[in-house]
Amino acid sequence: MATIAPTAPRPTDPYASREHRHNEGQGRRLTAAFEALEAFPVLAESRNRVLHLFEGGEPPTSDLIAAIEGDLALAISVMRLANQVDGASHGRVDTTVQAIEVLSPSTVLAIATRSRTYDFFERTAVWHNIPERFRLHGVATQRAAERIAAAIDYEARDRLMVTALLHDLGKLVLVHAYPGYPQQVHGDARTPEERIHRERRELGVDHALVGGVIARRWGLPGVVAQVIESHHAADAEGEPAIIRLADMLAHYLLGAAVTPSEMLNVARSINLKSAELRRIMYDLPLSNGASRPRQVDPCPMSPRELDVLKRLAQGLVYKQIASELELSTSTVRTHLHNVYGKLGAMDRAQAVLIATERGWI
Repeated sequence: MATIAPTAPRPTDPYASREHRHNEGQGRRLTAAFEALEAFPVLAESRNRVLHLFEGGEPPTSDLIAAIEGDLALAISVMRLANQVDGASHGRVDTTVQAIEVLSPSTVLAIATRSRTYDFFERTAVWHNIPERFRLHGVATQRAAERIAAAIDYEARDRLMVTALLHDLGKLVLVHAYPGYPQQVHGDARTPEERIHRERRELGVDHALVGGVIARRWGLPGVVAQVIESHHAADAEGEPAIIRLADMLAHYLLGAAVTPSEMLNVARSINLKSAELRRIMYDLPLSNGASRPRQVDPCPMSPRELDVLKRLAQGLVYKQIASELELSTSTVRTHLHNVYGKLGAMDRAQAVLIATERGWI
C-alpha cells in the first residue's frame, strides 16, 4: 500500500504578511479615530450664540441656520440627528434648512446646550487649536463656494453650504489616526494637489476618501458623502468641482499656496469664466462676511415673474426688460403688477427689498 508523504508547509510570504498587518493596523487606527471624533467639540462662542438666539423666544430660521453653519461640530450634530429620525426623511436630509424642519428649533437648542465646548483661550491637550483652525478653513470655503454658486447660478445652494463646511472632515480623522499628520505626512508639499498626493503615497488613503467613509458611517445622505470624497478628484464635475475650487480659493484667501493653472482648469469645468474668477479672488478678502439671505420660505413668484423682478433690481427699465426676455412692455407691467400683489408691495423698491430680504433674488 502506497504511503502519501505529508505535504510540506508552504513558506510564508513575509511581504504579504507585513501588508496584512499594516492593513489591520491602519483599520484599527481609523476606527479609533472615528470614535474619537464623536467627542469633537462645539466652539463655546457658537454654543453661546445659539443660546442667545432663543432668549427672546424662537428665533428666525435664517438666524438659526447661520449659527449652525458657522460651526463644524454643531453642523455635524444637527445633520446626524436629523438623518436618524424615522420616516420619509431618514438618511435624506442634506441641508440645514431640512434638518431644522425635521428636528424643530427646540431640538437644535437642546443639542447646543448639551454639546462639549472648546475655547481658543482655554485649550485642552486633546484638541489644541484644531477646532478653530478647521472652522476658519471651512467657513472660508463656504464663503468662496457661495460666490461661485451665485456666479454660475448653481441651484443646490443650501446643500453646498453643508458640503463646503464638511469637505475636510477626513482630516480630523487622520489627525487622530496618525500622530505625524499633517506635518510629517505632507512634508514640504505646498499646494492642495501636492498634499493629497503625499497622503495617498504615505498612508494609502487620503482625507477626502476618509471623509466620505465617515459621512456614510454617520448616516448622512450619499450625495453629501460623494461630494466630500471626490472634491480632490482631478476629473471632478458639478458640486465636487465647486468645492474643489472653493477649497483652493480658501487657501488663497488665507495666504497659502495654490496652483493657478489648476484653478483655471477647475473653473472651466464648471463654466466659470476666468474674468469672474478674478473678480471673486479680488472680492473675497474684502468681504465682511455678510452673505445673501437664505431662501427659507417658498417663493410665491413664478419663474417668469422672478426673471422680471431680478432685472428690475438691476436697474433696468420696462423696455430693457422686455427686450432681454423677448416680451412686450405690457406683459412686463402685468408680471410686475402680479409680483406687487403677491409680495404685498406698494412699488418696485419695496418689492425688490422684500424679495432680497427673503433670499428670492
